[in-house]
Amino acid sequence: MSRELSEMYRSLAADADARDLGVPDVVRRWADRRARLRTAGSTLAVALVVGGVVIGTQVVATPRPTVPAPAGTPTLPPPPASPTPSVTAGSAPPSTAPTTPGQPPGTTAKPPRTGAPPPRTPTSIPDRAFFALASANQIGIPPEFRDLEVLPGLCGARYPSEAAVVQRRTRNVVYKLPQNPGEGYVPDGSYTHAITIYRAGRADDALDELRQAVRGCPEQERPGNAAPVLSRQRLLADTGYGDESVLFEMRSPGQDVNGDPSGPEVVRLVRAIRVGDVVTVLWEQGWEGTSSQRGQVDGDSRRAVAAIRTWLG
Repeated sequence: MSRELSEMYRSLAADADARDLGVPDVVRRWADRRARLRTAGSTLAVALVVGGVVIGTQVVATPRPTVPAPAGTPTLPPPPASPTPSVTAGSAPPSTAPTTPGQPPGTTAKPPRTGAPPPRTPTSIPDRAFFALASANQIGIPPEFRDLEVLPGLCGARYPSEAAVVQRRTRNVVYKLPQNPGEGYVPDGSYTHAITIYRAGRADDALDELRQAVRGCPEQERPGNAAPVLSRQRLLADTGYGDESVLFEMRSPGQDVNGDPSGPEVVRLVRAIRVGDVVTVLWEQGWEGTSSQRGQVDGDSRRAVAAIRTWLG
């Protein structure tokens, strides 16, 4: 070893012996202080980064002023609005039903009425509302308008629907059967023919009351030629006339002019037909003891319905 190097080590050792290196507590405090300074520096760096991000976001989000397009530049339409999603199958319906103004909460709104309005109820009955006999049934006696009983008495039955009558007209019609001679000969039968207008919705009540009256009067005594006769009533099946119809028969023993039995029973047919608020009744009453012919009554019933429909339009 050279002399210079030995002198250097000796000088360094002497200098170290002359200095106080400090106890471990002092060294620890200096280490803690350096750690706190390092933590504070890291926090400050994070704050600076966050602040920079916020400022950058504000700069990007700031809207630019709208610059008007130069003249002649076509304007594009705005994109269509997204449709409101509809309720699909299986989705739960709204918990509260819609209401109309003035209704209590929770009251379901009724849908508006649709369709054509009901036909107007007539207030008068013209002559053209009554049917004309077929030419083969005419005997030269014109129909006569007069006040007549519309229906036969049925055990004193009453009809509340009479209070809803708007107008009624009745007439007597005399006819002959097609196979018999015409003008100047004895007729084969006659009708009491009536047309009645009821207040709206009450005509069907009249037919219901008539059905009940027939059911409630299976037998009764009726005036005969010289003495009362026992009459039996029953409803008959009936379809295909107007909106609805009621057909019933009355059967009684045949009598001669003296009241004595004269052979087969006498049959009378009565049919009531409803067309809207109008009811027409054909009560076949025969002629000098003749019985009603079902085919003739059916044909004249169809003519009666056709005439009423033409009148009502």
